[in-house]
Amino acid sequence: MFAVIKTGGKQYRVAADDILKIEKIAGESGDMVEFSQVLMVGNGDKTTVGNPLVEGAMVTAELVELGRGRKVISFKKRRRQNSRRTKGHRQWLTTVRISEILTDGAKPTKKAAKKKPEPAKAAPAKAEAPAKAETKAPAAEKPAAKVKSAGKPAAKPEPKAESKPAKAKSEAAKPAKEKEAAKPAAKSEAKTLFAAPKGKGDDLTKVKGIGPVAMKQLNEQGLTTFAQLAKLTAADIKRIDEAMPFSAEQISDWRDQAKKLAS
Repeated sequence: MFAVIKTGGKQYRVAADDILKIEKIAGESGDMVEFSQVLMVGNGDKTTVGNPLVEGAMVTAELVELGRGRKVISFKKRRRQNSRRTKGHRQWLTTVRISEILTDGAKPTKKAAKKKPEPAKAAPAKAEAPAKAETKAPAAEKPAAKVKSAGKPAAKPEPKAESKPAKAKSEAAKPAKEKEAAKPAAKSEAKTLFAAPKGKGDDLTKVKGIGPVAMKQLNEQGLTTFAQLAKLTAADIKRIDEAMPFSAEQISDWRDQAKKLAS
């Protein structure tokens, strides 16, 4: 036996125990739903077509669950208008199981399934409250012990104990400061590649390719005159290339220009 019902603006061919998804219906899982818009009923060779509905016919179903369908993307673009619009939609759907197909004004025999009570989850949370209160109770007894000790005369060793660590810290801090003061000097000596000659240095920016920043870096490494640049050897150029951000070709070019300026 089958029937054609109408719900949510759509028509469905259903039979007993069929499971189908239809447009959203108000209700909860386990409720019974009645479909009175029956367009056709078929029983074996006999078929009844409504005009537009079959009189006295009704289909009952059990509501299984409420869910949502797949997402549908709507994209609209207006060419040469810099206009794009994207929208997403997920339709609410109700899953039902067909129970009975009734004709001639018969009443449904199946009733909604009884719902199982679920109040047991809230009970453990309430039972834990007294346990927490008991654990906090011993903490309230601590002030009593403090009151007893407050009546005793203040012990003299306490300020001495505080002063000793302070002295120890100050003594320990002295050598650390001395070491830190000595470190910069050692680093500065290690970084210097050449010994700068006495007197005022030359303006190295006259050499093409040496700017104010490069001149400062060369002066920090002890290169302050054209004569020093002119006397650089291949080993010196290699040392400068490894320690400073200048290539061997640049330094060789500066040496050749410095020879002309120093003469």
